[in-house]
Amino acid sequence: MSIWILTLDYLLGIVMWTLIGRSAMNIFQREDSDFFFMKVFVKFTNPLLRLFDPITPSFLLRPMVPLYVAWFFYLFRFYLMPYLLGYSVMGMLSFPLESDISKELYSIYNQWTK
Repeated sequence: MSIWILTLDYLLGIVMWTLIGRSAMNIFQREDSDFFFMKVFVKFTNPLLRLFDPITPSFLLRPMVPLYVAWFFYLFRFYLMPYLLGYSVMGMLSFPLESDISKELYSIYNQWTK
């Protein structure tokens, strides 16, 4: 797999997980909270949420909007990227970011259990 594909998937994966993290953080914190991590999530995701405003339904509760936008990144990573890369089966790319993270977690776990 070429480096530009991995870079694109890592970037899209980080954006997707940041949006999911903002929604999860919003369960416990208000958007205008002084908590450092909430400020970071809001600062980095607000421009993206504004970009998706034209296609975001108005009936969605505001805390759900980041999940809605993350869903588009998931769809792109799971369906469109493999199609654009010429795979005949959708989902063939199988999320390199998450795959690499899980491999590292498995290796750390295996080192602890020896």
